[in-house]
Amino acid sequence: MSEQVVPSSSPDSAPLTDRSEVGVGPWEGPWPEGAHYDPELLANGDRRNVVDRYRYWRREAIVADLDTRRHPFHVAVENWEHDFNIGSVVRTANAFGARAVHIVGRRRWNRRGAMVTDRYQHIHHHSTAADLVAWADAHDLPVIGIDNLPGSVPLETCPLPRDCVLVFGQEGPGLSEEVREACVSVLSIAQFGSTRSINAGAAAAVAMHAWVRAHVFHQTV
Repeated sequence: MSEQVVPSSSPDSAPLTDRSEVGVGPWEGPWPEGAHYDPELLANGDRRNVVDRYRYWRREAIVADLDTRRHPFHVAVENWEHDFNIGSVVRTANAFGARAVHIVGRRRWNRRGAMVTDRYQHIHHHSTAADLVAWADAHDLPVIGIDNLPGSVPLETCPLPRDCVLVFGQEGPGLSEEVREACVSVLSIAQFGSTRSINAGAAAAVAMHAWVRAHVFHQTV
C-alpha cells in the first residue's frame, strides 16, 4: 500500500551561496491581493527555486495550481541501495509536470539533488515492487520500463502511452526482475559511445522529454 510523503510546511529555499543574487526582493508598492500570496515573502523577498509565475506565492497555493496542470504520466524509481539519482529524477519530474513520483524500496532517499522541488511534487512510497504494480493495476496504468536490456524496444521508435508509469532502476543493477516481469514493455535509450548505460537521472529526463514531445508538443503544432 502506498503512502504519500507530505511536503514540509516550513518556508522553502534552495541552498544558495549568495541569496541576494537569486529570486526577487521585497515587493515594491502596494501589496497585491489574493489568498495565494505569502505575506512573509512579500515583505522579505522570494529567493526560492520557482518560476516567475509563482513568485511570492504560498507553497500550498503553488501545489494546488500545479495540480490543475500536471500531466497524466507517473514516474517510479527503485531505491534498494540508496540511489543518489532519485533527487535528480524528482527535480526533472517536477520540471516536466509529472503527476507523481513513486519511490520503491527504501523510504529514505537523498533529497539534495531535488533542489527542494520535492515540496511541490507529489511523492508516494511503495515498500515493494509488487506494491507499485498493484497500485498501477488499480489505476489502470501500464508500467513501462526504461532500461537497456536484451529484447528492449528503442524508445525513439516506440509510442508512449498517454497514461502510464515510467519506471527506472537504480544505477548499476537497473530494473529488478520483479519490475521487469510487470512491465508491458521495456524501452531502451539509443547510445553510441563505449559506456553500457547512462546515469539513471539522465535516462529519466530523456524518457520524460520523449513523453512531452509525444503528448504535448504535437497537440500545438
